Amino acid sequence: MPPLNTSHPSPVTFLLMGIPGLEHLHVWIGIPFCSMYVVAVVGNMTILAVVRAERSLHEPMFLFLCMLSVTDLVLSTSTLPRMLCLFWLGAHDIAFDACLTQMFFIHSFTALESGFFLSMAIDRYVAICHPLRHTTILTHTRITMIGIIVVIRGVAFFSPHPILLKQLPYCRTRIIAHTYCEFMAIVKLACLDTGTTKRYSLSMATIIGSCDAILIAISYVFILRSVFRLPSREASFKALGTCGSHVCVILVFYSTAGFSIFTHRFGKNIPAHIHIFIANIYLLVPPFLNPIVYGVRTKKIREHVLRTLVVKVV
Repeated sequence: MPPLNTSHPSPVTFLLMGIPGLEHLHVWIGIPFCSMYVVAVVGNMTILAVVRAERSLHEPMFLFLCMLSVTDLVLSTSTLPRMLCLFWLGAHDIAFDACLTQMFFIHSFTALESGFFLSMAIDRYVAICHPLRHTTILTHTRITMIGIIVVIRGVAFFSPHPILLKQLPYCRTRIIAHTYCEFMAIVKLACLDTGTTKRYSLSMATIIGSCDAILIAISYVFILRSVFRLPSREASFKALGTCGSHVCVILVFYSTAGFSIFTHRFGKNIPAHIHIFIANIYLLVPPFLNPIVYGVRTKKIREHVLRTLVVKVV
């Protein structure tokens, strides 16, 4: 096949093939994926609406939760609708520019997700280890600055990705053996030696993910140390229950994301369908779980939602 000239006026298209080896199950796989997307959209929008309406929830924890909810909405919406078109309608074609746009949103907002997990861990550390100084340390100005830094970091580190891919000639094939446009899946189609480009992308993802994960682990070590020193056993169990659910979501995100990153580097013998399926999990499961763990299990949000539903029914 001749090189795909990305500067040609006619749009260049790629073909997303879904999960290799599981094409016959695409229709059935789309059902739980769609269900998770609906829960993610409804749950995260509910959190945003409740926090906006209830002024008593304008606290650091809930403000960071709103930032995480916006990130989840963008991350899931940039992947799931297009993925369901592939699974249910057989829509394999995706325009080159649309592919690069999707790739940018996926990678940059995954970095934002990681950054807001770290921000929420820091908030929990301050709230539990320094409760009397919580509101003075995490003022609205500092919360805003943290949010801006997280966004700038995600955009700055991953803005070069579409620019780099735009410059490459593509001649091997137009087929992307994936359910969405991922940087490593696209760069493999280039005619040139892209070793340096691949190393840059993997390095950025590894640095951001590992640094955030290490800092989160350190914060939870201090949190657990403070929790076990609480005089009341009931208070200790309550704090452990809250932290435990948060840690579960974080572990799902970082373990699946780490598996996907290191598979590109070292896992040459791992079957493609396993790699791609797990790559979908780390994009779909956190936006699905976050509203449940951070929303339903949070008493103030749960009470506001129930109170609103009761008023509407009456």
